[in-house]
Amino acid sequence: MAIERLLCVIKKEFIQIFRNSKMRAIVLVMPLLQSMVFGYAVTTDVNHVNTAVYDQAQTPESRDLIDRFIHSGYFSIKKVIRSDQEMDEVIDRGEVSAILRFPPDFSGKLAAGKTAAVQIIVDGADSNTAGVVLNYAGSIIRNDALEILQKRMGGPGRQTIGVNLQTRAWFNANLTSRNFYVPGVIASIVMLVTLLLTSMSVVREKEMGTMEQIVVTPITSAEFILGKTMPSIILGFINMIFVTLISVFWFDIPVRGNMVTLLVANGFYLMTTIGTGLYISTISATQQQAMMSAFFFYLPAVLLSGFMFPIANMPEAVQVFTYLNPLRYFLIIIRGIFLKGVGVAVLWPQMLALLILGSLVLTLAVKRFHKNIA
Repeated sequence: MAIERLLCVIKKEFIQIFRNSKMRAIVLVMPLLQSMVFGYAVTTDVNHVNTAVYDQAQTPESRDLIDRFIHSGYFSIKKVIRSDQEMDEVIDRGEVSAILRFPPDFSGKLAAGKTAAVQIIVDGADSNTAGVVLNYAGSIIRNDALEILQKRMGGPGRQTIGVNLQTRAWFNANLTSRNFYVPGVIASIVMLVTLLLTSMSVVREKEMGTMEQIVVTPITSAEFILGKTMPSIILGFINMIFVTLISVFWFDIPVRGNMVTLLVANGFYLMTTIGTGLYISTISATQQQAMMSAFFFYLPAVLLSGFMFPIANMPEAVQVFTYLNPLRYFLIIIRGIFLKGVGVAVLWPQMLALLILGSLVLTLAVKRFHKNIA
C-alpha cells in the first residue's frame, strides 16, 4: 500500500465533501442543530403544569396544600374554578392539564381523624404527561402535605402502614430525563453523519463517471476503500467529541467514566456505521438513492435501539432484530460511561458485539465493492 496514493484519495474525498454545500451542512450544521434541538426537545420531564384549583372546602388546610403544589415547581395555578360546569369546560378547551379539587368536607374529615380525599383530574389525552402529573401529585400529598395538615389539626398523624419506604436513585439522583436522552442523541448523530457521508462516497464516483478512471490507475482496492472511509472516520470522531462537549458544557450532562474507553468504543461503533454506509453506496445507482437508503436504515435503527422506547416493552419477535442493531449496543456503552462511570470490565460484551458486527458489515461491503468493479 502506497501512503502517497492513499493520502491523495483521502485529500480528494475531503475536497469533494466540503465542496458540496449539502455535504458541508451534514458535517458542520446538522450535528450542532440536532444536538441543540434534541437536547431541549427530547425530554419526559414535566414542569410548571398548567393547573386549575376547585377548592370547595375554602379552609386553611386546603390552602396550605395548594401552596405545597405551587412551591413544588411542578404545578402552576392558572385558574380558580367555581362550579362543576366550569371544571368540565377548562379541560375540554385545553386551558389546563390538571385540576386539583378539594371536597367541602376535606378539613372536617381531617379533624375527625378520617381519611380526607383530594381529587386530581388530569387530561388523559396525553398519557405520558398525565402519568407524570399523577406521580408528582401523589408524591406531594404522601410525603409532605398530609403530614403537615395532620399536625395542624393537633395530632402527630396516624401511621396507616408499618413500612417506611426510603427511595434512592443511583446515577441520576434527580431523575432528569435529559441525562438519559442526550447521550443517546450523541450516538444517533454520529450514526447519521457517518452513514450519510459513507453512503454517498462510492456512488458519487459512479455518478460523476470517474470510477472507471480510478479503476485503471495504480490505486489498489484497499487504498481506494480506506481513502474513501478515512474522512468519515475522522469526521465521526470529531462529531462525537464536538457533541459531547456541547452535552457536558451546555446541557450539564455528567461524564463519570473514562473518555478513552468511549473513544475506543466509538471506533468499534464507526466500523458498523461506515461499513453499512459503504455497503449502501456499492448497491446504489445515484446519490439520491443512497441517501434514501441511509435514512431507510437509520430510522428503524433509532426506533429499535432503546433510545426512545424500552426494548423490553417490544414484542419478543421484534426484540430479536435489535441484536443486529449497532445503536443498541453503543447506547448501553455511552450511557454507562456518562451516567454510571463503568468501564471495559462491565461494557466488554457490548464492545465485542460492535467489533463483530463491524467486521461482518465491512467484510460484506468490501466483497460487494470488488464484485462491482470486477
